[in-house]
Amino acid sequence: MTGCCNSRGCEWFFSARFARRVTQRYRKRGLDKPSRRIVEFLEARGVQGATVLEIGGGVGEIQLELLKRGAARTINLELSPAYDEQAAELAREAGVADRVDRRLHDIAVDPDGVEGADVVVLNRVVCCYPDYERLLGAAADHADRLLVFSHPPGNLLWRSIAAAQNLAFRVMRQEFRSFAHPPAAMLAVLEHHGLRRTFTRRGLPFRVAGLERDRVS
Repeated sequence: MTGCCNSRGCEWFFSARFARRVTQRYRKRGLDKPSRRIVEFLEARGVQGATVLEIGGGVGEIQLELLKRGAARTINLELSPAYDEQAAELAREAGVADRVDRRLHDIAVDPDGVEGADVVVLNRVVCCYPDYERLLGAAADHADRLLVFSHPPGNLLWRSIAAAQNLAFRVMRQEFRSFAHPPAAMLAVLEHHGLRRTFTRRGLPFRVAGLERDRVS
């Protein structure tokens, strides 16, 4: 999982070693399937000149792909600093370091501490944050035009996997936890904040949902 943000134990789980593995995989294989679907949705809606806010973007591979497709600049919010070295190296290699802004910031706790953007991205983040309503509400309020996020299915199988993971974390005396939030409830939060779902792709283990803000004529 890239950039998922449960503040308790985040730095332990998303370590510098984890960041190096993600970077190596991206260099060898490019984006994984959920990330490709996110980029495809945004590219189809138009990202030329757009500002992008990614919450828990990890080493920033989605941001790099959007910048290649014409996005103006990106802001990445993270709770673990472990990604920063690898992210900076990738941005330099792509020649976009001056268009990438990385910050340690929890938008759910301090939504006023970051500006809005045309596009908001949350890739494999909600599964690691305990309060999905607060997180997604803040994310939606910062999306001027588009929001796209990936999430696990929330079915019995995933709930069982999350429970097993959390049992292992407790045995290891680690605070990090994973969460199986109900997809319908997550979408309801976003819709309550003025977004309308226009894109859905099912996949294993992550699904992708894209939402748009209705323009006032």
